[in-house]
Amino acid sequence: MKKIVCILLAVMVALIVTAGERSKVAVVLSGGGAKGMAHIGALKVIERAGIPVDIVAGTSMGSLVGGLYAIGYDAATLDSLVRVLDWTYLLTDRDDMSRQSLSDRKKRNTYFLSRGLTSGKAAESVLGVIKGRNVEMLLRRLCMGYTDSMDFNRLPIPFACVATDIADYTEVDFHSGRLPQAMRASMAIPAVFTAVRLGNKVLVDGGMRNNYPADVARQMGADIIIGIDVTTPLRTVDKLNSTIDVVQQLLDVSTKNKYDENVAMTDLHIHVDPKSYSAASFGRAAIDTLLRWGEEEAMKHWDDLMALKSRMGLSANWKPKRAGRVNPSVLTEKSRLVGVTFENMTPQDEQFLRQKFHLNHLDSIDKRDEEQMITSMRVDLFFQSATSQLVKEADGYRLILTAGNRKSTQVNVGLRFDTEEMVAMQVNASLPLNKTLLFSSDITLRLGKRIMAGGEITIHPPSFRVSRPVLSYYFYRNDIDVNFEGDREYNVLFNHHQASLEPLNFRFHNFDIRMGVRWDYYHFSNMLQSEQSRDVTFENDHYISYRAQANYNSENDWYFPSRGARFEAGYAYITDNFAKMKGSAGLSDVSANWRKSFTFGSRFTVQPMLYGRLLFGSELPHIFGNIMGGDTFGRYVEQQMPFSGIGNVEYAERHMVAVRLQAQQRMGSSHYVLVRASVAQHADELRDLFQTKTLLGGQLAYYYKTMFGPLGLTAGYANRTKVPYFYINLGYVF
Repeated sequence: MKKIVCILLAVMVALIVTAGERSKVAVVLSGGGAKGMAHIGALKVIERAGIPVDIVAGTSMGSLVGGLYAIGYDAATLDSLVRVLDWTYLLTDRDDMSRQSLSDRKKRNTYFLSRGLTSGKAAESVLGVIKGRNVEMLLRRLCMGYTDSMDFNRLPIPFACVATDIADYTEVDFHSGRLPQAMRASMAIPAVFTAVRLGNKVLVDGGMRNNYPADVARQMGADIIIGIDVTTPLRTVDKLNSTIDVVQQLLDVSTKNKYDENVAMTDLHIHVDPKSYSAASFGRAAIDTLLRWGEEEAMKHWDDLMALKSRMGLSANWKPKRAGRVNPSVLTEKSRLVGVTFENMTPQDEQFLRQKFHLNHLDSIDKRDEEQMITSMRVDLFFQSATSQLVKEADGYRLILTAGNRKSTQVNVGLRFDTEEMVAMQVNASLPLNKTLLFSSDITLRLGKRIMAGGEITIHPPSFRVSRPVLSYYFYRNDIDVNFEGDREYNVLFNHHQASLEPLNFRFHNFDIRMGVRWDYYHFSNMLQSEQSRDVTFENDHYISYRAQANYNSENDWYFPSRGARFEAGYAYITDNFAKMKGSAGLSDVSANWRKSFTFGSRFTVQPMLYGRLLFGSELPHIFGNIMGGDTFGRYVEQQMPFSGIGNVEYAERHMVAVRLQAQQRMGSSHYVLVRASVAQHADELRDLFQTKTLLGGQLAYYYKTMFGPLGLTAGYANRTKVPYFYINLGYVF
């Protein structure tokens, strides 16, 4: 009898213990690039249904979404996050120039391709088109507090992600390590993103071995698996019509490894059909649609989710208590700073960073500050890579700034096509001349109808003060058609040598102020005139000028700004003998332009612009005369001013002022329609400026932002030329 009682007691205890347990639920997220946005929409429904999530496993984009979910980002926060991120910037290696000089920002918007050549040690990563620097920076920022090496089972939700060791083509499952690094390795698409070296492993996208890691979740102890899958069905024979189709098919085939077995072990398989969207569909409209499709597909499985809750012994109204939820505001909160440590940097590097960011007096820091320091290490100090880390100490955080190999050369390439000049290419190379960074140089070569070659040397004082003197020389070979009232008057072919010394050169954030002396020499080798052309004479001569230039630019986009302002003002005193021009007083050149953006709603922007150039002096060499036409300042010659409806170079009188009003409508994320109207007055005498005929012009343009620069179609008309103007261009302006 005693034995029976003991057995009954043991059974009752077992039943009580068992009743207190429930099945462990794992969410498995597949890879798929941009298609993985659908994961977030499905997670919204899982949360709405009150399904507890005990384990998360993911691959590629699934690892990014899953890793952030595991550390406390709920679905609503992730939804808001992916909508506001600038994916065009993230999926490049471009530096964040928001606090860099205007010349650096101009370079960023001139060249579509930039590559750094490293001296010293061999590169530590396998090459890909994108090094992934901006993605890495974002992951470190989003994973604040989880960037040290750790066991992923100790996260608020245990997590694992999958990568592939391309060295032996084996699967690598991350259950520990540095979370941002693991997520970055899992999404390193071969040949697109550089691989991640970790010990003797070379890690690329986990989708090549296990794109839907339900087996990993099962090994972590999952009793119930809910899978969100965005894989694309293999193409049929009739869909394999191009090389891109074949390559994409090969990638899709590789993701089918273990796929069927993993789907078979899934309790609830939510497959979102991405239809026409691909792994690269990071446009705003695509993201909105994929988020919605993920939510809609998960809602179709609502009864299945409720059935899972019942199977776990949970009521329909039961909701889990989720610990560790991330408040997005912590990403901009300041952390108390107690010290800074520099790794792999010279004393001069440390001094520069301390002075630029006031590190000796900085007592707090946020992730934005860290990002700016990393950008400065790459742009100003020429490091190929740079990282930062906040390490917790007793009374605050210590900032550790680590530099990679020093770049020996930064190479930039720009390409342009337009219906006036046809094809042009420009190559630029930036070189630090010595390890102490007392000098740096910049060399540029332009090929096309107009040829340019030259460079400049910038002196960096040991104290790294704001002013950096610049010595430059450029050679121009110009071939320009000059029109008069719409008809080509003559073509002039000439060489232009230009050397300058600017002892005062202040560059900081939105300001660029320069003062110096310049020498110009013009040699005219050929001039073809029409029978109706005016009597125009160009003389070979040299000129010495004293110049001051002030620029300000706070616009948020170089070509299509929606906020901010731009202002430029300059003065030059031009002589032919250091003091006079042909025996008389020198030529005074006064110019200025101002533009401001006013946005209504989120897509429509109005931009008024005022500009002009006034020339004072008894002698005016024809080469310095006012020129108008085109859409940008300095398109063919530095004194050229834009005017709507005039595409070719047109001479104006020595005094000219103008107003341009532009209406800009953005459609989607990359399409723009622009309407421009210009009004100008010009006269040979300033007192007659508003007595002469008013110039009027209008223009309609469409632009599409591409990786090579804007693709534009323009049509215009002006009463100066009285002929319609059509223009097609692709690429940045240079």
